[in-house]
Amino acid sequence: MAKGPHDTDVAFIQALAELLRENDLSELQVKRDYAENDSLNVRVSRYGPPQAVHPPPAQAHAPAPTAPAAAPAPAPAEPSADPASLPGAVTSPMVGTIYLQPEPGSDPFVSVGSTVAEGDTLCIVEAMKTMNHIPAPRAGTVRRILIEDGAPVEFGAPLMIVE
Repeated sequence: MAKGPHDTDVAFIQALAELLRENDLSELQVKRDYAENDSLNVRVSRYGPPQAVHPPPAQAHAPAPTAPAAAPAPAPAEPSADPASLPGAVTSPMVGTIYLQPEPGSDPFVSVGSTVAEGDTLCIVEAMKTMNHIPAPRAGTVRRILIEDGAPVEFGAPLMIVE
């Protein structure tokens, strides 16, 4: 932890809270190194908006952070269905930063339309400076990629749809 207070730390933490709110994230963690034995480790979190299990019949608005691509719905699902509940959804097993390629500048592990075998690496989630390869849970075709390279992800966040 920091040895002493830094004047910019309060502004930094306020900026993180604003980033959390603007991007509708539930958690954000950052470590700032000042000197060899002087650092600031900040974790800002909040509960996401409550999600109704049984929405009221007159649902006036359904805020969606991203416009979903035209995805085939096998059953009569609601138009704003959570991508994590779709068949073939691959979710993040941890909180971290997502990487779609093994190293900067290289080709991505997969792209939309790629055929994968069970166990193939789909992406990497970096958590606490550890690179965790996320394997395909089943063989199939990558139908959708729901995250951007370098974006923060939460536990259980949908990453891709593999059918």
